[in-house]
Amino acid sequence: FGSLLGLCLMTQIASGLFLSMHYTAETTLAFSSVAHICRDVQYGWLIRNIHANGASMFFICLFLHIGRGLYYGSYLFKETWNTGVILLLT
Repeated sequence: FGSLLGLCLMTQIASGLFLSMHYTAETTLAFSSVAHICRDVQYGWLIRNIHANGASMFFICLFLHIGRGLYYGSYLFKETWNTGVILLLT
Protein backbone atom coordinates (compact mmCIF):
# COMPACT_ATOMS: atom_id res chain seq x y z
CA PHE A 1 0.00 0.00 0.00
CA GLY A 2 3.01 2.30 0.21
CA SER A 3 3.23 2.70 -3.56
CA LEU A 4 -0.52 3.40 -3.77
CA LEU A 5 -0.06 5.96 -1.02
CA GLY A 6 2.62 7.71 -3.08
CA LEU A 7 0.46 7.58 -6.19
CA CYS A 8 -2.50 9.09 -4.31
CA LEU A 9 -0.27 11.84 -2.93
CA MET A 10 1.12 12.73 -6.35
CA THR A 11 -2.40 12.74 -7.83
CA GLN A 12 -3.57 15.04 -5.03
CA ILE A 13 -0.71 17.46 -5.60
CA ALA A 14 -1.21 17.54 -9.37
CA SER A 15 -4.99 17.94 -9.25
CA GLY A 16 -4.67 20.54 -6.48
CA LEU A 17 -2.30 22.58 -8.62
CA PHE A 18 -4.68 22.46 -11.57
CA LEU A 19 -7.62 23.46 -9.38
CA SER A 20 -5.69 26.31 -7.76
CA MET A 21 -5.06 27.87 -11.16
CA HIS A 22 -8.78 28.72 -11.45
CA TYR A 23 -9.86 29.07 -7.81
CA THR A 24 -10.45 32.44 -6.12
CA ALA A 25 -10.26 32.53 -2.32
CA GLU A 26 -12.21 35.76 -1.93
CA THR A 27 -15.39 35.08 0.06
CA THR A 28 -17.76 36.67 -2.45
CA LEU A 29 -16.24 34.85 -5.44
CA ALA A 30 -15.30 31.44 -3.99
CA PHE A 31 -18.54 29.64 -4.87
CA SER A 32 -18.69 31.12 -8.36
CA SER A 33 -15.07 30.12 -8.98
CA VAL A 34 -15.92 26.50 -8.08
CA ALA A 35 -18.90 26.68 -10.44
CA HIS A 36 -16.57 28.13 -13.10
CA ILE A 37 -14.17 25.22 -12.64
CA CYS A 38 -16.98 22.67 -13.02
CA ARG A 39 -18.68 24.34 -15.98
CA ASP A 40 -16.15 26.28 -18.01
CA VAL A 41 -12.76 24.65 -17.46
CA GLN A 42 -12.14 21.73 -19.79
CA TYR A 43 -12.51 18.55 -17.68
CA GLY A 44 -12.72 20.73 -14.56
CA TRP A 45 -15.49 18.57 -13.14
CA LEU A 46 -13.26 15.52 -13.53
CA ILE A 47 -10.27 17.18 -11.88
CA ARG A 48 -12.47 18.30 -8.97
CA ASN A 49 -13.89 14.79 -8.51
CA ILE A 50 -10.44 13.21 -8.73
CA HIS A 51 -9.19 15.63 -6.08
CA ALA A 52 -12.15 15.04 -3.76
CA ASN A 53 -12.16 11.25 -4.08
CA GLY A 54 -8.37 11.09 -4.09
CA ALA A 55 -8.32 12.49 -0.56
CA SER A 56 -10.51 9.63 0.63
CA MET A 57 -8.37 7.08 -1.19
CA PHE A 58 -5.24 8.62 0.33
CA PHE A 59 -6.54 8.13 3.88
CA ILE A 60 -7.80 4.62 3.13
CA CYS A 61 -4.37 3.66 1.80
CA LEU A 62 -2.71 5.39 4.76
CA PHE A 63 -4.74 3.47 7.34
CA LEU A 64 -4.30 0.17 5.49
CA HIS A 65 -0.55 0.76 5.27
CA ILE A 66 -0.30 1.52 9.00
CA GLY A 67 -2.62 -1.37 9.88
CA ARG A 68 -0.59 -3.81 7.84
CA GLY A 69 2.55 -2.62 9.59
CA LEU A 70 0.94 -3.16 12.98
CA TYR A 71 -0.42 -6.58 12.02
CA TYR A 72 2.90 -7.92 10.73
CA GLY A 73 4.91 -6.45 13.61
CA SER A 74 7.05 -4.07 11.60
CA TYR A 75 7.02 -1.69 14.57
CA LEU A 76 10.03 -3.68 15.72
CA PHE A 77 12.05 -1.95 12.98
CA LYS A 78 12.53 1.21 15.05
CA GLU A 79 14.19 3.42 12.43
CA THR A 80 11.64 2.65 9.71
CA TRP A 81 8.68 2.95 12.07
CA ASN A 82 9.92 6.26 13.54
CA THR A 83 10.38 7.68 10.05
CA GLY A 84 6.79 6.78 9.23
CA VAL A 85 5.51 8.31 12.46
CA ILE A 86 7.39 11.54 11.73
CA LEU A 87 5.89 11.64 8.23
CA LEU A 88 2.42 11.06 9.67
CA LEU A 89 2.76 13.83 12.24
CA THR A 90 4.12 16.45 9.82
